[in-house]
Amino acid sequence: MMNNLNSQAVEILLVEDNKGDVLLTKKAFRDSKISNKIHVAEDGEMAMNFLHKKGSFQDMETPDIILLDLNLPKKDGKQVLKEIKENPDLRRIPVVIMTSSNAEKDIVKTYNLHANSYVTKPVDLQKFSEIVAAIENFWFTIVVYPDKNS
Repeated sequence: MMNNLNSQAVEILLVEDNKGDVLLTKKAFRDSKISNKIHVAEDGEMAMNFLHKKGSFQDMETPDIILLDLNLPKKDGKQVLKEIKENPDLRRIPVVIMTSSNAEKDIVKTYNLHANSYVTKPVDLQKFSEIVAAIENFWFTIVVYPDKNS
């Protein structure tokens, strides 16, 4: 249950193929007030294998939140989002789109696929850290979640 995050680490699935953005995101969450575990999937297929606990991911915890890039190899972020939101076992996991695209068609498409929020990644390190802190504050301290077993 995520209603009391101080007692457990938040499980984060970061779906991102850009190693620099992975490092920035990990650093920003390392500096956060909330205890967290970040798991990285470098492409859409790996993300779905993680979520379905296939292969080497069979012992992984179900993430509390997914940070999803749109531009991914093997399976793009929109397809991953569609599969997550169509799956009754996964659809309640909040999905935050974190991408470099600010194209209106991408924003509309992802909200139509039931993304929980859409964030354009800034190139500035300070702004990137501020965005991660805002995501952390909103999703991990303000929002109330149902119990995972409900």
